[in-house]
Amino acid sequence: MSFFRKFAVTAVLGVTVAIPAQADTLADAMVAAYRHSALMDQNRAVLRAADEDVATAISGLRPVLQWVASHTVSKSEGTFQTLTGIDKDYFTRRSTSIQLAAEMTLYDWGRSQLAIDGAKEQVLATRQALVAVEQDVILAATSAFFQVRSAMEQVELQENSVQVLSRERQAAQDRFDVGEITVTDVAQADAQLAATQATLVSAQGDLQIAREGYLAATGRPGTNLSAPPALPKLPASIEAARQLAQKNHPLIKQYQRQAAASEIAVAAAAAERNPTLSANAGIGVTRSFDNLTQDYENGNSASVGLQLSQTIYSGGRLPAVHRQAMANRDRARAVLLNASRQVNQAVGEAWANIQVARAQIGAIDEQISAAQQAYDGVREEAMLGARTTLDVLDAEQALLSARADKITAEANLQLAHYQLLSSMGLLTVEHLKLGIPTYDPSQYYNAVRDAPHTSKQGRDLDRVLRAIGRE
Repeated sequence: MSFFRKFAVTAVLGVTVAIPAQADTLADAMVAAYRHSALMDQNRAVLRAADEDVATAISGLRPVLQWVASHTVSKSEGTFQTLTGIDKDYFTRRSTSIQLAAEMTLYDWGRSQLAIDGAKEQVLATRQALVAVEQDVILAATSAFFQVRSAMEQVELQENSVQVLSRERQAAQDRFDVGEITVTDVAQADAQLAATQATLVSAQGDLQIAREGYLAATGRPGTNLSAPPALPKLPASIEAARQLAQKNHPLIKQYQRQAAASEIAVAAAAAERNPTLSANAGIGVTRSFDNLTQDYENGNSASVGLQLSQTIYSGGRLPAVHRQAMANRDRARAVLLNASRQVNQAVGEAWANIQVARAQIGAIDEQISAAQQAYDGVREEAMLGARTTLDVLDAEQALLSARADKITAEANLQLAHYQLLSSMGLLTVEHLKLGIPTYDPSQYYNAVRDAPHTSKQGRDLDRVLRAIGRE
């Protein structure tokens, strides 16, 4: 009895373990891509580097404190009369000093503040670039999802076709055996079956390739995908879609910030010609020894001062920098205009793809209905001897082709909707409401914008870095 109990327990455990894996939804694919993407990690690091530029600019308004230690040895040759009356042909003097110096810019007529403002604009631009990358990552995962789904349906369709043609081939063989058709009809069935089997192998290869793309985009195998959700709601018109795109697209926002930063850069280049008022202070200790006089000297020093300076002539560098800044401003404006046009174009293309795919699906549905009716009729007529085996195979192939075209058109329609969301700047985790914690770009900025150095600020920054590492 104990043996049967163990066998029963083992059987129950075996059934428990053999639970099938849950199918990935489209939302699962998007979430996995967001968390898996190394490109997102790369651009988050780029944003953190831009955050540090603000801290660097702020440091220009703070004092610089440094220590300087030096040791010098000087040697002179000649004949010298010492106090003891002894001549020496050389003497050596050694001097050691250590100083603590501080320097701070008191006023530079707005130059440092312009550098801070420019760095902040670049941070905001880089944040929008990160949103654009997020859209690209999610769209790539969406495309990979639909490619796998389409490839799976194509494989299923071709497998069904192989089964149908296998039955058709067997029916042709049976009719040949009773003398109703010739060997040519059987050969035609064999050829069509072999062609369909080759198409099946090709479809299986396409499925494997699609799954590799899904794995690269999401980090998941893509062996079990659920049906896609309902299509997202569209704006009322293409003009409404374009208005949303101009307002929300991250590339437009990025280039707007970069254009603002270029305007600030022009003002900063002009401010380079302004004077600079700075203060300095220092204390030091000096120790020296002279072997000629055998004297030791010890001295302490302290100093405080103000300095006002201005570049009168720079060899043409400052005017060149100013002209370069103006050229970069013109370039930034042109980039913004070009981005606006490209976004409008992307919206128009996605909108057209949706309309085309819808029309294709409607036409293909009619084609499938007619092809199915033709196939059924030809098959019945072939049974009565009014049609040849080739007629049946051709009708079956036309029906198969129509069904394959519908699979492709449906995948194109679904993908076009998400391409439209991307072109409007709405293909983000936040807008899609995927329900996962997202990367907070302000967290690191708030931790470093004041250029932390003290132990408490350093610990706070370490905590932020650890939190980012767990993201």
